[in-house]
Amino acid sequence: MTKYMDYMISSHPIRVFNPMVDSSKKKIRSLTVVNAGHLPARTLQRIDADFKSWAFVMISGGAGYYQVDGGERQDVKEGSWFCLYPGAIFNYGPHKDGYWDEYYFTVEGVRVAEWLENWLLDPALIKQADMDEPLIQKMEWMFMLIDSGVPSNQDRASMMLESFLYELVAQADKSEAGNRGNQVLKVIDDISRSLHISQEPADMAARHHISVSTLRRIIHDYTGFPLNEFLHRLKVAEAKNILLNTELTVKEVSEALGYKDMFYFSRVFKRITGFSPRNFRGRVGQ
Repeated sequence: MTKYMDYMISSHPIRVFNPMVDSSKKKIRSLTVVNAGHLPARTLQRIDADFKSWAFVMISGGAGYYQVDGGERQDVKEGSWFCLYPGAIFNYGPHKDGYWDEYYFTVEGVRVAEWLENWLLDPALIKQADMDEPLIQKMEWMFMLIDSGVPSNQDRASMMLESFLYELVAQADKSEAGNRGNQVLKVIDDISRSLHISQEPADMAARHHISVSTLRRIIHDYTGFPLNEFLHRLKVAEAKNILLNTELTVKEVSEALGYKDMFYFSRVFKRITGFSPRNFRGRVGQ
């Protein structure tokens, strides 16, 4: 389970999470979080490092560099994220006499090949994200799920990581496409990335320095739906994906999306789709 260590990697205690779960009890086999960790104030550099599994590294503070197969040395700063993967040689780490704060997730499974084919393009390039509180909270929540030792929570962590990485890619694509992330798109993107986080409208509004009434107006003007209805529809869309691609129960799906009452979730799902969650899985998933 969780290990706390303090040695040459960092001047602060670090956390390493190694799931101790019977793989036969997991319902998602195409993606597994092998380990994860948080390295605050990391000082160690890696030279000529190679890896047997894919790892995704997010930097929440500090600065350094990242280099693949002796290519261009890319700058790493707060909000940078990058990939470590088999078949390449990596040099990376904080600048000499410097540090960075690092979160990482190591994964295995055939689903990674699908990511590479469809949306995880140019894995050797540094990408940039808004390393805000919701992102940190989501990584911390994945740590909690991994550390629980419960097979269904390992499945949830895998699903969350896939969604998390997809949103990071989408965020980077927006930035590269000409900074189209104006206030409206930032608000919409923030809500879309926070489906697994329980939060109030006041919290969403505060993050963007707007009032709750302005938040509700932005959502209604852009989507045509009131804020609560827009949230329900986003969560139902995510639920449809989970129901068709995993064997998680309706109760587990509802909990993963922040619904405390499974029956309320089922009523919302049926109102929007015309099917109950179980009927949707049975009919559409045939």
